[in-house]
Amino acid sequence: MKTFTLTHTDIVAPNVTVGCMRIKDLSDAEIRTLVTTAREAGIDFFDHADIYGGAMHVCEARFGDALALSASERAEIALQTKCGIVPAGPYYDFSYEHIIQQVEGSLTALRTDYIDILLLHRPDSLAEPDEVARAFDELAVAGKVRAFGVSNHTPGQIELLKRSVTQPLVVNQLQLSITHAPLIAQGLAANMGDLAQSTSRDNDILDYCRLHDITIQAWSPLQARHFTGVFLDNPDYAELNAVIDRLAARYAVPPLAIATAWITRHPATMQVVLGTTNPERVQAAAQGSDLPLTRPEWYELFRAAGHTVP
Repeated sequence: MKTFTLTHTDIVAPNVTVGCMRIKDLSDAEIRTLVTTAREAGIDFFDHADIYGGAMHVCEARFGDALALSASERAEIALQTKCGIVPAGPYYDFSYEHIIQQVEGSLTALRTDYIDILLLHRPDSLAEPDEVARAFDELAVAGKVRAFGVSNHTPGQIELLKRSVTQPLVVNQLQLSITHAPLIAQGLAANMGDLAQSTSRDNDILDYCRLHDITIQAWSPLQARHFTGVFLDNPDYAELNAVIDRLAARYAVPPLAIATAWITRHPATMQVVLGTTNPERVQAAAQGSDLPLTRPEWYELFRAAGHTVP
């Protein structure tokens, strides 16, 4: 498993992580098996959010209750969680009070004294950077959060937060897969006015994050589009699957490893956030952590997914 140190922190992280959005209906034993399998594959980083599970802190509590980690066991893994979405609205809330309240709830649910990384889940149009900074300062000084970041944020939204927030924003979690790759595809088609791919939808967030030492975490790495199902074994992506299967045979790995490797091969040093609760799939994806796809192979996958390489 390839690891790296998150910039501005002492957190050594794997480039493949386990997302816990779907563990609500797993038994305690199944959650423990998922975590054990991940650990054996070299994955010691687990991604949460306060809203996962259909109500506040449900999946966090399932994780915390199932594992009941000792202090030494807790120190062996990294726990990341998010706050800011209020599903009942729905709306977003980056107020001081909401951030503090949700972090306290996450700490209780996860049965831990600290969170390794806290992300602001989606942009709040009513965000006041001073309030965010006040909350972050309090959580950092109290030792309740080690590092901070965002999810689904544009460069401008990050810059606005940085007017007041003094802690480095070390992560931006964004949707990315071979088939859903506007943050990569647009840059390859710049200035091609007759090609839809040339339209910027994220204000060059990829290069912004690289320039500012912000790690991109790729969520839904197997989704065809925005929650439209996976592309693996999907007849709508026959050409792509043919290339994936050929490369999987060449490298003697499962197809899932090739889909993972397309992301980990990128020089931005991204993290892949897996959404599966199937231990075998976690093992398969982990094999793509440091798989050395060549440039021709990487671009062939990109073209087979329907993107244009001018």
